[in-house]
Amino acid sequence: MIGRIRGILVHKQAPLILVEVGGVGYELHVPMTTLFQLPALGAEVSLVTHFVVREDAQLLYGFVEESDRSLFRELIKVSGVGPKLALTILSGMDAQSFARCVQRDDVSALVALPGVGKKTAERLLVDMRDKLKDWMVPADPADGDAGAGTVRAPLPDIVADAEGALITLGYKPQEASRMVAAVNDDSVVESEELIRRALKSTIRR
Repeated sequence: MIGRIRGILVHKQAPLILVEVGGVGYELHVPMTTLFQLPALGAEVSLVTHFVVREDAQLLYGFVEESDRSLFRELIKVSGVGPKLALTILSGMDAQSFARCVQRDDVSALVALPGVGKKTAERLLVDMRDKLKDWMVPADPADGDAGAGTVRAPLPDIVADAEGALITLGYKPQEASRMVAAVNDDSVVESEELIRRALKSTIRR
């Protein structure tokens, strides 16, 4: 099993990235919580990974935080939750945020994620309650959006990239467009920031 990858980040297009290691490019599926923490293209990156083998594909999932990988591994053990849905959940909230949902029995926050129905959310809260200690991490008091230094209108391709990423996560095209439009202002210069704002606005509704 491939447990960790360290190499040069050569491409990122949510939810996929490409890391070059010794001349070989590894394609990884990553949640948005990991994508937001990645360095610029051309920089070195180190990710913990989870390797999934299916009859029709071999897929590699990458995470910056060990706690996120641990949560991912627990999520895919829950009935009705596969890697794709687990990735969607981790795109909407990190391990610590998920832990708070479980502690508060917050069904509504989970149902707000695409593909998570009420029954699945309730099953997650029950099945994951006894496993909190395995992937809880200390809360970050510095959590919050960083201000942008450059002010200009977002380019059309940035908006399109953000909408495309949300659609890949399971949101319908019209919903993805509405989510991006609701948080789009002239301070945004990267698609990752639009995605981050759109996901946060959904969870906080």
